[in-house]
Amino acid sequence: MLQRFIEGFLQCAAFLEVIHGAIGLVPSGALLPLMQWGGRTHFLLAVVAKLDEVQELPSVFITFLAWSISEVIRYSHYAFSCTGNCPSWITYLRYTAFIVLYPIGVGPGEMQLISQYHAVWLMYQALPIVKKKNTYSDFFSGLPFSYYDFLRVVLLVYPFLWLKLYLHMFKQRRTKLDKHHVKKRA
Repeated sequence: MLQRFIEGFLQCAAFLEVIHGAIGLVPSGALLPLMQWGGRTHFLLAVVAKLDEVQELPSVFITFLAWSISEVIRYSHYAFSCTGNCPSWITYLRYTAFIVLYPIGVGPGEMQLISQYHAVWLMYQALPIVKKKNTYSDFFSGLPFSYYDFLRVVLLVYPFLWLKLYLHMFKQRRTKLDKHHVKKRA
């Protein structure tokens, strides 16, 4: 119980990244961090935390492992950058590891491409459970659709939203690594 609370609290606290982008504290803007935060939060709190039947599936472990590795890399890069002494290999790792980790994190659990289909796959596996349990029926009672219908639409739209995020990461990679390469040669 405490572990679920902490996981949920930390994921909700990650919304600060959206706020930081919105107020200009970081150059990322708000939309892309909002998309990523929304996808992860929905996956964690609405699907995994709510449905005991999916919590033991390998897709959940794979997704959390990919997320964890990517966050360790990202925050290590942030920490070293704050000191003004970031090793080039950390920068390279920060802007390259996502190529494999991002699809694994969404695929197995959350819903991104290739292995990212684990997230999509998990939500797809959750559909019959959601339908049988009529999950979130109280919340959706005043709406003309159910959570089951909502989740089916999410599964259809998510790959396109994920692709936008994934391609944005490639753009960032090109910008950051080209800038880093020019600095190194100068």
